[in-house]
Amino acid sequence: MQKPFGRNVMKEFNFSLRFLPDTMDLIQASFHPHELYNLLKFKLGGGRHVIPKQDFSSLSPVAQKCYFYLQKTSRSFSAVIQALDGDLRHAVCIFYLVLRALDTVEDDMTIPNEEKVPLLQTFHEKLELKGWSYTKSNEKDKAVLEDFPVISEEYRGLAEGYRVVISDITKRMGNGMSEFIEKEVVTMADWDLYCHYVAGLVGIGLSRLFSVSSLEDAIVGEDTELANSMGLFLQKTNVIRDYLEDSLEGREFWPREAWCKYGKKLTDFQNLSKLPQAVHCLNELINNALRHVPDVLVYMSRLKNQSVFNFCAIPQVMAAATLAKCYSNPQVFSGVVKIRRGEAVGLMMESTDMPSLRRIISNYSSQLEAKIPRDDPNFILTHQMCLVIQDLCPPVNDRIARIYYWGRLFNVLVIIMAILMYFIYT
Repeated sequence: MQKPFGRNVMKEFNFSLRFLPDTMDLIQASFHPHELYNLLKFKLGGGRHVIPKQDFSSLSPVAQKCYFYLQKTSRSFSAVIQALDGDLRHAVCIFYLVLRALDTVEDDMTIPNEEKVPLLQTFHEKLELKGWSYTKSNEKDKAVLEDFPVISEEYRGLAEGYRVVISDITKRMGNGMSEFIEKEVVTMADWDLYCHYVAGLVGIGLSRLFSVSSLEDAIVGEDTELANSMGLFLQKTNVIRDYLEDSLEGREFWPREAWCKYGKKLTDFQNLSKLPQAVHCLNELINNALRHVPDVLVYMSRLKNQSVFNFCAIPQVMAAATLAKCYSNPQVFSGVVKIRRGEAVGLMMESTDMPSLRRIISNYSSQLEAKIPRDDPNFILTHQMCLVIQDLCPPVNDRIARIYYWGRLFNVLVIIMAILMYFIYT
């Protein structure tokens, strides 16, 4: 199974928030001046309005240990979770760790199914059992199971509203995971259901936590269809991007209903002779994922709290960038498709309001549209989907866009000159 929170959502989106640039990042960014500006700006503290530093010295030792496990098991989400306001931060942290523990059970192929299935189905009950732990796992994140009493203790200390949500989602996800242990992803409906269990439920749970915290209106938690789409957009993006890695590890998450049109076996897509068919299948799945973007835009427009908006926006724009990069890209079948670090940093710092979010998503939609091959079986459908997305994202005034671009370029030149002066005179 793909990991919760997107396998990034926990594979995590290739946008690790270890954003300090290295030499290769700077070399790549030198060909994209605005990305060089992003990296330098972030290094100089320009991202603190999105990912502020947190001081956990006032927390109890048990709570501090939970944040240690959060940082250990999630490069990306650790930072954005810690940037949330108020007690929502701790509720989401515990929610993440509980689902990480559940997912570790599901991922561990050394646990026999006759033991794994009942454990998944009753995992939510372990939250109320003081001292319960599981020590038979061989997965890399087994510490969250072995030290589960720390997590469950903090869970029991949360407000009742938070506990109800976390327990309910854990129960539903555990049952869903057990269903797909032996079941293949055959139809497109199976794909939606699978993504719902491992990511849509996360979106629903997070949305309910947002509302319980009173940082967001009740409608955010009540509209489960939109919340589900938020998760499905991220999960489908990960599944699409991770074709090769999953295939090499013997996992298949692309729906048979889609790939059987283009080949006899999903693994055939690694063969150069099958590359045209593989790309057609890739594009069909990306077209399917794009259907969730309108829901994403409506959902995001309802958010009022800045920390919640940032928390939700960052993964969504990364997904949009990833799909644009993957579309019609044969590298999906032979290597890893990644967003450049400078681009990722820029997206993180810029996606802090609805106008910026719409501009970013519209931009990637336009990039994707420009890549649609005329001979693609889904040419018309994908073209129409891109137009729908762009209609929902009003274009930025050309004059304002030019001022914005030249202002950024000027800032890049100033920073470069400052660096040169530093090395010349020191």
